[in-house]
Amino acid sequence: MLQDTTQQHRELLRLSTKQSQKIEAEDRLPLIKGLKDKKLLLQKLQLYTKDGKLTRGALMLFGKDPQYFYPSAYARIGRFKSEVQILDTVEVRGNLFQQLDGIMNAIKKHISVRFDISVKDLKLEELARKDIWEYPLEALREAVINALIHRDYLDTAPIRIKIYEDKITIWNLGKLMPPLTVEMLKQEHSGYHRNRFITAVFYYAGLIEKCVSGTIRIIQLCKEQGLPEPEFMETPIGIGAFPITFNKDIYTEEQLRKLELNERQIKAEMYVNGKGKITNKEYREISNLKERFATIVLNNLVNKGILVKYGTTGRGTYYAVAKTQKPHKTRSKDADKDNNVD
Repeated sequence: MLQDTTQQHRELLRLSTKQSQKIEAEDRLPLIKGLKDKKLLLQKLQLYTKDGKLTRGALMLFGKDPQYFYPSAYARIGRFKSEVQILDTVEVRGNLFQQLDGIMNAIKKHISVRFDISVKDLKLEELARKDIWEYPLEALREAVINALIHRDYLDTAPIRIKIYEDKITIWNLGKLMPPLTVEMLKQEHSGYHRNRFITAVFYYAGLIEKCVSGTIRIIQLCKEQGLPEPEFMETPIGIGAFPITFNKDIYTEEQLRKLELNERQIKAEMYVNGKGKITNKEYREISNLKERFATIVLNNLVNKGILVKYGTTGRGTYYAVAKTQKPHKTRSKDADKDNNVD
């Protein structure tokens, strides 16, 4: 709790959430409906004690300048060309609602979007456009919210978000709350909250749901867009961290190794990633294999659901990425031949 309750510090509060969030909050917490007194409202949200003390959560949620009290309670977003080459850096400050909007705007600045336009009629006003981002925005937003409401605010480092050409990593500061494990995040699990009053306000504002796990929703949204399952990790060093990595390509070299592909298969798939397709002749040129063995390698990738073969025989035959199939580990009758190609 904060001990100073003077009028000057009360003025640090800014109860200026969006109107839609206020309506949502009144629906989810009827006891605040119609309340106009800020102090009473905060008391109902358990952010203002009966003896007149503001909580830390109140300042983080509604403060005009929370960083005055908690200097490290901000986010740093970087666009990286490599681990050592930074192209752009943005720092987002303010209360948690402002940080959420600012972080999402910074992320959108550095990821691509394509437009799916369908014409209902010849009239201009009947045009409908759907923005398709290279990562599902709702999944990224869910991960950012997790970082904001579950971080350990005693940590002296900011939330870090690293955007690369092929992935985005969002660092949530603080270890997973016991008994949670990384594997439990991929299935239905009970919620364990480090900052339960902050989490409650985000729920009342309609930004999270109680009945749906955020991590499960993140996984589902990525799969629906044809992206690989995000990687959840936990680093136990010091106060700990919980990074989430979103990969743009389901067939990165790291992902291919997880599918237990050998070096020849990886070489074929990486060529397809760069060129869009590969023929038997092209694969023979980069692998120095004979035609029969090149066919075995490519067909094994088809059997694994990674490539699709177009055509039957001849010059028009080529292989491309199987966008709609789920890759899997498999053993075909030619697998051992593939592994023993000289």
